Formats: sequence, structure tokens, C-alpha cells
Amino acid sequence: MTRRLAAALLLTCVLAGTSAWGQGKVTRIVVAFPAGGPVDFVARTLAEQLGKEIDGQVIVDNKPGGNGVIAAQNVTQSAADGTTLWLTSVGAAAINPVLYEKLAYDMQRDFAPVSRVVNNDEVLVVNASNPAKDAAEFVANAKVSSQPVAIASSGIGSIPHLAMEQLADAAKANFLHVPYKGAAPAITDVLGGQVAAFFGDIPGLIGHLKGGKLKALGIAAPSRHPLLPEVRTLAEQGLPGVDTNNWYALFVPAKTPPAVINALNEAVRRTLATKTISDKLVASGAVPSPSSPQELAALLKRDTEKWGKLIKAKKITPEG
Repeated sequence: MTRRLAAALLLTCVLAGTSAWGQGKVTRIVVAFPAGGPVDFVARTLAEQLGKEIDGQVIVDNKPGGNGVIAAQNVTQSAADGTTLWLTSVGAAAINPVLYEKLAYDMQRDFAPVSRVVNNDEVLVVNASNPAKDAAEFVANAKVSSQPVAIASSGIGSIPHLAMEQLADAAKANFLHVPYKGAAPAITDVLGGQVAAFFGDIPGLIGHLKGGKLKALGIAAPSRHPLLPEVRTLAEQGLPGVDTNNWYALFVPAKTPPAVINALNEAVRRTLATKTISDKLVASGAVPSPSSPQELAALLKRDTEKWGKLIKAKKITPEG
């Protein structure tokens, strides 16, 4: 018996009284961002192969808005039968719960972890005309500047914002935080010279970097990135403690049966192990990184504590 058939039979047994995925059910991957963005790209890269693995159809359902709240609520209000998954970045899962005093969802109460999908390293970028050759030189220039150097982010409390705060601590320098509504306008203003720098996911920046419009100064991760092997990590440049993995992961409604979660986890692992899928993700800059549900739960706990400590120390609020 193949693993795929075994998984299908397991789901058929677990989902007694309902149709199994291979019997006309459509599984949704809910994404809290518009079509065309990096999370949407990962979801659509997975969808077709994941459908094959579960003997059904998988579609991507974009529910943008509310800083992830609309998508999260849509999932919590869906049947806990394995046919609705939430693909979220670290922001809505680990940062929102500590950034907002009141939140319409609770990660521990409302969701069950399935698997991490990809890791996304952050890279510090500047306009190609910026004189700094690396992050160490950028920081040195910032320290002697007569005005605080402006660093853009995709929003207050976003991973780019928190990376900037970590850099400020590591460099013992003051930067001017310029929050935007999303990464796209922030990148546009770095390209235009309105702001000096931006921390962003490598998948969202690799095109500009390869095209020579932006310059990579340092990787905010423990090791270098395979697409940018010549770019040193910030720690290598004497700037330790800037580690801002913007992982994406899959969650389901909390009452989803454990057997269904385990079957989903196996299907996700097989999907990410498929060479065409893995190659496409790696080429984009994302790193396929499946996990067990237990490993994802532990990661969520660690990152919630990590970002909560920084947010509290910096007195960051949604209002700025």
C-alpha cells in the first residue's frame, strides 16, 4: 500500500459522515494577502501538488485585510475537517498576539499547527548608488550622519520594522523608522532614494538585486543565503543578534482531529520534497522547511516570546 493511498484511507475513516478529500471535497488554503504577493506565491506553488497528494483539489482563497485578522477569522469559522488551511507568515501568528492588546483570534485556542512550509531570510538592502559596500559600512556612515538615517518598513510591528530595531541595538545607532503600508511602496521609495534602506524577504527583493537596482548589505540570519552567497551575514560583520526569519506555516482550526493533522503534515512534506516544487521555491529565495506539528508549536512559542520581549522593550504599539 502506498503512503498516499494509506493517507487517503486514513482520512476516509476519520472523516466519517463527510466526504473525504478525494470524493468531491475542495480544500482551501486561505492567505491573508492579495494575489501576487510572496505568501500567495508559496500557496499557489503548493496547491496543485498538494491536491495530488491528498487525492483532491486544493485552491487558494485570498482574504486580505485587517493585518491577517480577516483570514484568521475565516479559518476559525470553517469546519474543522481538514478542508481549510491557513498559510500565514510569522507576523499574524507570532507578532500580532503581542502587538495588539485585543485580537479577534487566539493562536493557542483557535488553531492547531500542521507544518512550517518555508523559511524566508531577511536582507538589508539600499539603493545601488548608496556608497556603503556592506552593513558594517552602512552603520558607520549612519553614526556620523548629521541626521538619523531613514530605514523603511512594511508597517509598524512588521518583521522589517523589528529587524531594524535589532540592528539599532546591535549597532548602537539611531535610525529613523519610516513605516509604509506594505513592502511594495517601501521598496519603491528605496529605489527612488526617498529612504536609505529596507529589510525585506529575499523572495520579494531578489529581482531588484539581480537586476542591479538594489544592493544587498547583509543577511539577517545565522548563515548566508544560497542565492546570495557573496553577501555576509550581519553577525559576520560584527552585528550580532539580528535574526528575523519570516517563516510561513500552515495551521487548521483547533478542533481538527489529530489523525487529519498528521495526514496533512505528511502530504505537505511530500509536496515540499517534490523536486519541481522545491526548485521553484528555492529559485524564488524561499527555503522549503517542513516540520512536525510539535516543532511548529515550539517555534510559534519561541518567536511569540522573542518578538514580545522586543516589542515591550521598544514600547512598540500599533499606533506607533
